[in-house]
Amino acid sequence: MLIIGERINTSRKGLDEAVANRDEVVFRELARTQVTAGANYLDVNCGTRISTEVDDIVWLARLVQDETGAPLSIDTPNPAATEAALKVHTGERKPILNSISGETERYDKMIGLVKEHGCGVIALALDDEGMPANGPERLEKAKRLMDRLLGDGVPVEHIYLDPLAQPIGSSIDPELSYGREVLWTLRAFKEAWPGVHCSAGISNISHGLPARKILNQAFVVMCIEAGLDTAIVDPNDGYLMQLVLAAEALVGKDPLCANYIAAARAGRVAPWAKREPKKK
Repeated sequence: MLIIGERINTSRKGLDEAVANRDEVVFRELARTQVTAGANYLDVNCGTRISTEVDDIVWLARLVQDETGAPLSIDTPNPAATEAALKVHTGERKPILNSISGETERYDKMIGLVKEHGCGVIALALDDEGMPANGPERLEKAKRLMDRLLGDGVPVEHIYLDPLAQPIGSSIDPELSYGREVLWTLRAFKEAWPGVHCSAGISNISHGLPARKILNQAFVVMCIEAGLDTAIVDPNDGYLMQLVLAAEALVGKDPLCANYIAAARAGRVAPWAKREPKKK
């Protein structure tokens, strides 16, 4: 499982101001703790800072990589900000561009950068017709987008298809479960393109609901069984990270359970809670 740490995002409380103040301490800690917790990539997003986004994302990209050396998921629909961040990215591992879609303007502005830099790209099952209503619509939009990406020479292994997780509390149709539609779509993606990666922003599913971590933890396990191999999550959620290890072992994505055993021996897999003996 490829883990993309989601915590460096100026939509989170206090981080917009921290970028404005160039507070290195805040972002160095956010970067370091996510990598220590198991993140393979770090997402950098300062989309709330529209007028200064180009300068801000360059500052963030340089700072985060200086602290950790981790490759980045460059998270912006702004092509100028994307290009600026790509130019300062360092290291052997290519960045991931987050994201491209089938929307004509967005696709046309981003595809040149994907090809020029040979980076990975998160591909949203979305086009000019708007958000898909269900799994089959997601698959149809993804087919059109995949045809364009492959036709433009993007290797299938560089593509991270995103089934668009939506908040389960926002559906007004009692017959429609946004969680179930994502699971159906992940399975359909893997059947249609066996070599493609499948990525999802796990925490999107719980937006607006109480006790969000419980929902996120349950959802990531279900998504792994359905074919998810790349997750944008909070790696500092230790229970979620343990469940990722366990789920991969259970569905055969961890040969001989090697990763699970290594994590257990290192003390990174532990009981959820210790039962206290009853007092007599």
